[in-house]
Amino acid sequence: MKNAKILFVCSEIAPYLPENDISTICRQLPQTIQEMGNEIRTFVPHYGCINDRRHQLHEVIRLSGINLIIDDNDHPLLIKVASISAARMQVYFIDNEDFFRRKYLFTDDAGIPFADNDERAIFYARGVLETVKKLQWIPDIIHCHGWFTYMVPLFLKIAYKDDIIKSSKIILSLYNDKFEGIFSDALDRKLISKNIKSKHIETLMEKPDYEHLVKFAVDYSDGIIFGTKKIGKRINDYIRERENEKLILEYQDIKDNTQNYANFYEKLLQKHD
Repeated sequence: MKNAKILFVCSEIAPYLPENDISTICRQLPQTIQEMGNEIRTFVPHYGCINDRRHQLHEVIRLSGINLIIDDNDHPLLIKVASISAARMQVYFIDNEDFFRRKYLFTDDAGIPFADNDERAIFYARGVLETVKKLQWIPDIIHCHGWFTYMVPLFLKIAYKDDIIKSSKIILSLYNDKFEGIFSDALDRKLISKNIKSKHIETLMEKPDYEHLVKFAVDYSDGIIFGTKKIGKRINDYIRERENEKLILEYQDIKDNTQNYANFYEKLLQKHD
């Protein structure tokens, strides 16, 4: 596969965050896909534990300055960028002082999920898509990694259905990154906006927990990748029931099978041409 544009939307990425299934794949896969002759962009939230000085992050003024409204509240969007020199790869960081300047990623020091994780995920999804629009760079494929990115499919397919990025195909990589508890009871109010109606979020609002978030994201995705060997049975069953609708890639060891990811991308593009 060559000359494709691939957008990687990550919840974590090494070396800015510790290595795990998600951060490792998000570090290695974009580099390899780029080295195959494709154009890539990679995004991650600018969590407070990321050291700007050590990693030489700097703000991109021309991309910052947008205000995103969530539940009638304005939230400034800041964009920072850094380079992984060994990979000749840039990473874009979605930043907002209220949402991301915290020591921990998704929970406090007692392990309790942040009460505004729903708004943070909404802000991140919209921030990525708005930044891509501002870059005037339209990806052929958007590849989401980690539950924190799982609002992206809804916004792409519904909120941006009349926009320039509407033609992008979306892939969901699933991991063992389950969170406990449920989102805010006001989640529907935060999501319903231009183009997004109650009917579009019924799966999620049945019970706004991890399982229903994954099912909800699957509904709006074109392809599904098993990023780890074991996925919850109910989620696995939900996906298997949709094998005729979704392109599926079984678990691949990223160290040996990056080419299989590239083949999957190409197959998805051919399927929808």
